[in-house]
Amino acid sequence: MALKHQTPMLDELTKGPWPSFVADIKRVAERKPQCDDLLGLLELSYKDKEGHWKHGGIVGVFGYGGGVIGRYCDRPDLFPNVAHFHTMRVNQPASKFYTTDVLRKLCDIWEEKGSGLFNFHGSTGDIILLGTTTDQLEPVFYDLTHELGMDLGGSGSNMRTPSCCVGRARCEWSCLDTQDITYDITMRYQDELHRPMFPYKFKFKVSGCPNDCVAAIARADCSIIGTWRDNIRIDQEAVRAYVAGELVPNGGAHGFEKRPLDIQAEVIDKCPTRCMEWDGKNLKIWDEDCVRCMHCINVMPRALRPGEDVGATILVGAKAPILEGAQLSSVIIPFMKMEPPYEEFHEFVEKMWDWWMEHGKNRERLGELIQRLGLREFLKAVGVKPDPRMINTPRYNPYIFYDPADVPGGWERDPVAYRQRHQP
Repeated sequence: MALKHQTPMLDELTKGPWPSFVADIKRVAERKPQCDDLLGLLELSYKDKEGHWKHGGIVGVFGYGGGVIGRYCDRPDLFPNVAHFHTMRVNQPASKFYTTDVLRKLCDIWEEKGSGLFNFHGSTGDIILLGTTTDQLEPVFYDLTHELGMDLGGSGSNMRTPSCCVGRARCEWSCLDTQDITYDITMRYQDELHRPMFPYKFKFKVSGCPNDCVAAIARADCSIIGTWRDNIRIDQEAVRAYVAGELVPNGGAHGFEKRPLDIQAEVIDKCPTRCMEWDGKNLKIWDEDCVRCMHCINVMPRALRPGEDVGATILVGAKAPILEGAQLSSVIIPFMKMEPPYEEFHEFVEKMWDWWMEHGKNRERLGELIQRLGLREFLKAVGVKPDPRMINTPRYNPYIFYDPADVPGGWERDPVAYRQRHQP
């Protein structure tokens, strides 16, 4: 079937060795008029050097304030099949595990009621259903919930869909049941997920170990990172086997050939706190200085393992560069056991949200609010005592200010009397 629109500029993106979204859309456009008009609209945008989508009001499904991103074309006269082209976000299963049966049913629903285009997955999770009309939103939502038991994800100024790594389902390093934590957050905070109430978006991400395979520390307002507080487990025989070239370093990530491991150069010298020592026979680790970077474990996975007293480090404040630039999250709670029913974590989250909703400006992420008002105010609000592990770099201000309530005996301050005693 010949396509309606000529797209010479878009066709440039089909050249070269890499997969092309243009080629994918053209393939679907042979059976879907929406995709044909989508290509024409995109070609016009490239030609005019401006987008041709407009904000035409808020659309959604009954009872939900998020999960649907309304999209309207500003040239419905030229591209009538994308006059409405709304996006739906669907809450992905924890760790993104699917059966082929679910995927086929999902494709059938969207083929019938939408454009047939998906994005697996959005940058922070969610199955993205790209393009449908207003009258199909409720039917799609009904099919998702009744046939597949799936729900919409978050959008707008609410809690976004939580996401996690594969956790203990497939990873031997995981210190957390990441799926259970993600499920608990999703089910406990349904109102926050579906009904926008925050100053701006809020993201939870759960990584089972400090390798942080979901990039929680770079992208989540609240990062939950699996860790341990006892000693790294060492198999000295396996360490010697790596040094002797009997085992493949890095779990085969950089090649499958066996070679002698230069443990001094490849492991010990790369330890950020220099907490390791090799005497030629045994590896010694001063665990009190270990910062859980995982490098030694990644290089010698047969020899080293995380400890057995496991839990989570809770960090807050990461975001992408929108207003104040990119931020990584900061340690707030160095260790929490993170076991069901997660009451300690829930208490922390709800205090954090109360403070953010009271003091946050419109479109101000939590990390930006902490940056504006200071970590001291945030710690007071959530009831957490300051800890050296929260510090990224030494401070430049030499003055220390105390709250009278924190000093034994306290003191009374009378600014008027002070100024009378110290006349200029």
